[in-house]
Amino acid sequence: MAWIILVISGVLEAVWATALGKSDGFTRLAPSIIFGVALVASMAGLAYAMRTLPTGTAYAVWVGIGAALTVTYAMVTGDESASWLKIVFILGIVGCVVGLKALH
Repeated sequence: MAWIILVISGVLEAVWATALGKSDGFTRLAPSIIFGVALVASMAGLAYAMRTLPTGTAYAVWVGIGAALTVTYAMVTGDESASWLKIVFILGIVGCVVGLKALH
């Protein structure tokens, strides 16, 4: 169960990171609210997962999922340029996350 919560929390990290960028320094209401709700939920899920998973592993997986999804979303929506090299590095992050899960 901790792994499922951790993955959901990682997805929510991408949501709050994206919303933070779209909030224009908290001057836009909707993205600011989405940021706050996703941040609290993401941190709560990470804290829950860390009750049974090692801190380093849980944090690395959480950050890896969030980073990979944030960059992927930005490339898909055109907010950030896409390149084969970026895709290779994102796949490297995903591979490392999978490797950490496999080792646990």
